[in-house]
Amino acid sequence: MDKILVRGGRRLQGEVAVSGAKNAALPILISSLLTAERCEYQNVPDLMDIHTTLKLLSGLGVKVERGARTVSLVADSINKLEAPYDLVKTMRASFLVLGPLLARFGEARVSTPGGCAIGTRPINLHLKGLAEMGAHIDQAHGYVEARAKKLTGAKIYLDVPSVGATENLLMAATFAEGMTVLENAAKEPEINDLASVLNNMGA
Repeated sequence: MDKILVRGGRRLQGEVAVSGAKNAALPILISSLLTAERCEYQNVPDLMDIHTTLKLLSGLGVKVERGARTVSLVADSINKLEAPYDLVKTMRASFLVLGPLLARFGEARVSTPGGCAIGTRPINLHLKGLAEMGAHIDQAHGYVEARAKKLTGAKIYLDVPSVGATENLLMAATFAEGMTVLENAAKEPEINDLASVLNNMGA
């Protein structure tokens, strides 16, 4: 679709239910990988990206319960530490499982994202930050493989304020020993939402 035409001149009336923001919901749902306890979320939007995220989490072993506008997740029996290409290619946010899986389980294998309609969006800042926290990272055959016995806190400067890198590093830092400081971090509303959820989880 190249354009949207809106023909006005008519009075608007009626009611619309406003759901939660997708950009906030995706990393928040993924943050459930950080704990074995039940996480419950309300006002989750009913969108394809949400369905893809829940499919990805379910494939990793997360127990998923979906209500009309609610989602309950329990990640107490993760049995897979890999996010496959067929899911990551359809939604870049899938790459956000890298930080939580690495932090909690010491390893992760995640497909590199495909192209993006809004332009080039490299993952180098995600990998640079995790490496500075002590992760050993390899890239081969279209996958990122990361390992770390224990992440350690670090002072990390992001060359650009990447939303995805900020989210990935925030989640990884919750398991890192010591304090992590992100400089030039993204400051979009979804970053604050994720930070609030992480604090409620004990960070």
